[in-house]
Amino acid sequence: MTIASLLAAGGCSESEAPETNKPEPLEINNALTDAEKEAGILTAEVMWKMGRIGSQTLSADGSKLLYTLTEYNMAENRGLTTLVLRDMATGEEVRLTDNKSTNTAPQWLDNETIAFMSNRSGEMQVWSFDSNGDNLKQVTDIAGGVEGFGIAGDHAFYTKRVEVAKLKGSNKYDDMDKSKVRIYDDLMVRHWDYWDDGSYLHVFAADFKDGKIVNGKDIIGADAAYDSPLAPYFDTAEITLSPDGSLLAYTCKPLTGVEYALSTDSDIFLYNFATEETRNLSKEAAATGVDKFVGYDKYPVFSPDGSKIAFRSQRRPGNEADQQRLWVFDLNTNECTYITRGQDYCVTEVAWDGNEAMYFVLPWRGTHQVAHIDLDGNMKHITAGNHDINNFTFAAGKIVANMNTISKAVELYDVNLESGELTQLTDVNKEIYEHIKMGEVQERWITTTDGKKMLTWVILPPNFDPTKKYPTLLYCQGGPQSTVSQFWSYRWNFQLMAAQGYVVVAPNRRGCPSFGQEWTDQISGDYSGQNIKDYLAAIDEVSKEPWVDVDHRGCVGASYGGYSTYYLAGVHEGRFKAFIAHCGIFNFESMYGHTEELFFVTNDYGGAYWETDNATAMRSYANSPHKKVANWDSPIMIITGEKDYRIPYSQSLEAFTAARVQGIDARLVSFENEAHQVFQPQNSVVWNREFFSWLDKYLKVEE
Repeated sequence: MTIASLLAAGGCSESEAPETNKPEPLEINNALTDAEKEAGILTAEVMWKMGRIGSQTLSADGSKLLYTLTEYNMAENRGLTTLVLRDMATGEEVRLTDNKSTNTAPQWLDNETIAFMSNRSGEMQVWSFDSNGDNLKQVTDIAGGVEGFGIAGDHAFYTKRVEVAKLKGSNKYDDMDKSKVRIYDDLMVRHWDYWDDGSYLHVFAADFKDGKIVNGKDIIGADAAYDSPLAPYFDTAEITLSPDGSLLAYTCKPLTGVEYALSTDSDIFLYNFATEETRNLSKEAAATGVDKFVGYDKYPVFSPDGSKIAFRSQRRPGNEADQQRLWVFDLNTNECTYITRGQDYCVTEVAWDGNEAMYFVLPWRGTHQVAHIDLDGNMKHITAGNHDINNFTFAAGKIVANMNTISKAVELYDVNLESGELTQLTDVNKEIYEHIKMGEVQERWITTTDGKKMLTWVILPPNFDPTKKYPTLLYCQGGPQSTVSQFWSYRWNFQLMAAQGYVVVAPNRRGCPSFGQEWTDQISGDYSGQNIKDYLAAIDEVSKEPWVDVDHRGCVGASYGGYSTYYLAGVHEGRFKAFIAHCGIFNFESMYGHTEELFFVTNDYGGAYWETDNATAMRSYANSPHKKVANWDSPIMIITGEKDYRIPYSQSLEAFTAARVQGIDARLVSFENEAHQVFQPQNSVVWNREFFSWLDKYLKVEE
């Protein structure tokens, strides 16, 4: 259950768009107040004044860096994204767009021309201009707008929604136009944060002529009731053009209904513009016997000469947390080679270094680094240290990395490919770091109950005094197969917790990736087992410190972390005085029928609740948190999003009911317009105010 940012685009073509659809200009003034400077601590309000760097891309000659910057206006409860250009030689930066529209997904057409998406017409279309911002042109005029695009040579692609099925009463029965009903015959009736309305995201192959994208052809198929790129992330990086624009590779899972809900079998497809033929490269490779390719195959990347496609593949079907292996398909020989065979690490964010090697992001022991690998599988680390390199852009022998730490939001860094040294390029939140003090982050390796070593981050409050005692929080990670890395989060921020006077204990318990696949796999089918012991080992070990107030400890978490909170509330044996669970799994049986991607619960529970001869499944259901609820004895706050269909809000309602009927102090915080995470600025501030008011009430000692 991972975090997704979904870009919604809709409306009509620019020629049809009414003036009222155009975005309103947004004033941005996020300077710190005198009071905030004097206080010198991170608050939710200060955090939302931070500029957020998104994507970045180097020009082909490496002379210019383009990146996106999103800023928010709290009073207006919205933000806008602008394009910023940096001269790599001088460091000079200029904003190419203003705060009158959102502008995203920039792409270099050549060293002087930029294509990007913008809603300046009232809906998302592709535009272009020169690198000085002049010569603005509209590149697409697609009814309904586009959600992604790419251009190479004389060809292009774009993605847009296509109505495939009539699932609404109003479009199934013409005389019932005022009816509000949906009609389904199979599964996947809803996904992440939306109900299936019969429309799906499709890839359109097109020509690029005279600066325009024209003649779009739906290569997924007009009747295809599935998405490309894949739901729920709809990541355009799953689609790519060959450097000369003659070929288009894309990811698709051509399944529907029950098959779709139970399967992760996506494939890499290859479309030829000249012949208009499509190949399924995954199935072609499988036919040779090198692998079955029955799990996720994603993120194709062409080599510079267009002869090879690198992609990431997972071996086991239904397991979205399986190792991400690196494969290369040679289009000249039709051979498919497993590049990382015999290695126990995952590969993400791949970029070719010539035609015989690649750079990639390596999840490594609670961090994310840049690494290099050749086609023979020889791998070397490029960077090291306590940081997360989320992704990077590579051109002309240069890498610019998108990097953050627990103590610092994303900035862009130059990577020395020989030494691995990182040089900061951007400083979009300079004022904040000059006035706001962050707490110390400690790296600890804690011995678990089965004798293994577990990386645990301990975050101390700013101006920490070891002679004092501090209330302490055990942080439970979501996923469950998600790393407690050096992440900076605008939803669960360790430094924000520390700034309010809390010690934070954040363990990489069993199930967290970057410590080998065995460590990741162990949690599946054992939710109530070793990883719970890992949590308790971490809090017990850190609690030996004299500065931990053992009488005032709390436990917090979201998603799987919310499950962990519910379960620990029933087995903690007096350790914790307060709990907070956000969108957590409470009742395994009802969860199985309420969620959408059934492959996840099938894999991680071991099966369905009616499989009484399945020992793993029966153990999972027997240890559902709701069966421990009679042991609850501490106050609990429960948070949910009413549009959450991954772990539906009904799970939170069940937990809240159980707490209150038993007379336990409890609070339900329900967000009407949020899903699995809280994204809206004002909602986020309310979330944090409720979060800390609850913890302060039960964990802070009155002086």
